[in-house]
Amino acid sequence: MSHTAIAHRRMTTTRLRAKLPAVLVLVGCLGMPASHAADVTTAWHDQRFNADVGGVVSRSDIVLKHANLRADEAMPLGNGRLGLAAWSEDGLTLQLNRADTLPGRLSPGQVVFTGLKRLVEAPDYAGRLDLHDGEFRESGAGMQAAVYVQPGTDVAVVEVHGANPNVRQSVLLHLWQPRKPRAIAQQDVAILAETWKDDSEAGASGRTFGSLAAITAQARDVQAQVQGPQAVELSFKPDADGSFRVLVAAPAWKGSDAMQRAQQLLADAGKIPATAHRDWWHAFWQRAGLMKLGSADGSAEYMENLRAIDLYATAAESRGPLPGSQAGLADLFASTRDQHRWAPSAYWHWNLRMQVAANLGAGLYELNAPYFNLYRSNLANIEAWTKVQMDGRPGACVPETMRFNGRGYENESWMGGPGINCSAKSPPYYNARTLTTGAEVSQWIWRQYLATRDRAFLAANYPVMAASARFLLAYAKPGADGMLHTFPSNAHETQWDVHDPTTDIAAMKAVFPIIIEAAQTLHTDAALVAELQQALPKIPAFPLQQTSEGTVIGPSYDAGAEIQNTENIGLEPVWPYGLIDDSGPQHAFGVRTYLQRPNKFENDWSYDPLQAAHLGLADEVKTALLTLTGKYQQYPSGFARFTGNEFYVEQVGVVAATLQDALVQEHDGLIRIAPAWPKGWNADATVYIQQRSKVDLQIRDGVPGTVVIEAGADARMKVRNPWPGKAIEAVEAGSGKRVAEADKQNMLSFDAQASKAYLIQRVDQPSANLPYAAIDGSAASEPKTLGTRHIGLP
Repeated sequence: MSHTAIAHRRMTTTRLRAKLPAVLVLVGCLGMPASHAADVTTAWHDQRFNADVGGVVSRSDIVLKHANLRADEAMPLGNGRLGLAAWSEDGLTLQLNRADTLPGRLSPGQVVFTGLKRLVEAPDYAGRLDLHDGEFRESGAGMQAAVYVQPGTDVAVVEVHGANPNVRQSVLLHLWQPRKPRAIAQQDVAILAETWKDDSEAGASGRTFGSLAAITAQARDVQAQVQGPQAVELSFKPDADGSFRVLVAAPAWKGSDAMQRAQQLLADAGKIPATAHRDWWHAFWQRAGLMKLGSADGSAEYMENLRAIDLYATAAESRGPLPGSQAGLADLFASTRDQHRWAPSAYWHWNLRMQVAANLGAGLYELNAPYFNLYRSNLANIEAWTKVQMDGRPGACVPETMRFNGRGYENESWMGGPGINCSAKSPPYYNARTLTTGAEVSQWIWRQYLATRDRAFLAANYPVMAASARFLLAYAKPGADGMLHTFPSNAHETQWDVHDPTTDIAAMKAVFPIIIEAAQTLHTDAALVAELQQALPKIPAFPLQQTSEGTVIGPSYDAGAEIQNTENIGLEPVWPYGLIDDSGPQHAFGVRTYLQRPNKFENDWSYDPLQAAHLGLADEVKTALLTLTGKYQQYPSGFARFTGNEFYVEQVGVVAATLQDALVQEHDGLIRIAPAWPKGWNADATVYIQQRSKVDLQIRDGVPGTVVIEAGADARMKVRNPWPGKAIEAVEAGSGKRVAEADKQNMLSFDAQASKAYLIQRVDQPSANLPYAAIDGSAASEPKTLGTRHIGLP
């Protein structure tokens, strides 16, 4: 669900609302002004798209010209399960965060290194979040410090060089009121451990949760001491060369022998090579679809940087059983102790979907696993909830705001009682009768399947699709006109208890056919398939509204219903549902709805740029990206600020998904090249598409140059001409064999073979005639600036 905070208006009580291949190397003229676009080169050479992956990624490093002394200047680190916020208060402060310290998402603690004050106060201080290496580095006054999280253990490491070997160091691990940990110190290990039960809020699971943080040091004369009920401390001397390592463990924890668990974990972590995290991150970036962007005004490169930050942050928070972000927030990188604006036990789907889309386009399918597990593992609980709350109806009404255990309660500390989702019993409320979350989850399941062709994945998640369809079929009732109608139903959060919301209509039109196809693919549910086939022609048309500029899609058939939130429901058929795109009979209709949308650039999660991309509105893509970034990207980490002082990752998720879709789209089997790429922006990029395939492309001044499809499976490829009016052909890389030429409809169709690459080129300008230049990049040396916004600290 979405969230907003608008002055002098009622605060909503629910959240308003989220690559170049391993061999890639990007082209050098990207940073040049658009006037240099004529100097076109190609990075396709020797059967591959050549790029210096490390160089390209390091362009997005976050550079600090002075120490990040404030908590809101923290840098993010993580291994997908354990996340850190790192800032230089009191020398160095690390807040430890996990996604499984439920229901409150309580921090395992903060660790303070007072011995690093000399470093951070030095006139020659320099800091950098190195995205390619996955570490935060600082230097000053002859000292160097590096912080990272080991990929295979939930242990953070702080490595220091240049300390005075004769000066004793201290490291404090502490919690705060009203936390009640056990503080334990034994020889060289200090621990804070706490357990609690999820038994106090609506929908409680009754399960035991907890947090465990432990510290030790690889140094001389290490001693651990209890400093009070909420604090423990290590003291030690650096080695003779002035170096030391501190290991900070924060594993999943539900109780038992804390010291035994900590000692074993720290001992194992101490044996892991100091380069293991770099190896993991380097391999991650090798398989991610990267982008190198450039423009005369620097705006394109700033968007490139935000997208790289999104991929980095997603990898650092999305390798556990449940998503790391639960309400569009960067929960695993929090620096606000245990403070949370939005119910920390619940997930908001509206604020997860841009993150799922961004992962698909980057080819990082594994990072969507927590999202799918959230709904798949809770299906039985969701069906039980639906039966009780929705008058005995079958199937799954997936709560838009859903507790981690599948119950539709939103327990906000600032509310008088819980908000209830997917409930016929609830009074009108933001998501009391939002019915289509399950349908959209089903759509993302199908899109992940189309991308990966992983039949086992589809089979495992198909029950969510089937249960969502059964619920919608049970809820929709035939009217006197013979059509299926939903009432009372919410147009997401925007209108409550209205007739036939656009979200319902779009969901059924888009998702019923894919559930039919999924069932037939798996040879199951023939009866459900028949029901869905009968229902499809009975879904109503979209509700229309008249504006001064003409007819647009409205949020529901109740045009006069009170507006409760700042969403553009009329554009949901464009994205995420893909029913209106950049061509076809409804395109002009969609464009008019976009231009007349009621809420322009309203929220950090705004889908304006994504919807513009799917309508082919290149100028609007650029305007929306830059406007939203200017309004909401306020932290030096690249994260957004929306309500309160927490970090939000949903805005960079929208940026990442938009850039990919502006470069390449294949939502309906037709590959569109640069369908909405802004003129004046250059790009060297890889975007993943269906069938485990990807498109490598290079664009200068908005015009494609090199276009290559690397086929991941035997498949029929259908490509729209990237150069309208020009004769084009598909040529098999290596052999040079022509496999297709464009037909009279300006389409190129051919049968691709797995592991082969195909150049899509103009007949009069074959790619082989372009001079070769590998895609290069060099590490950022300065903070990035866009208007009044910065990535890093100038």
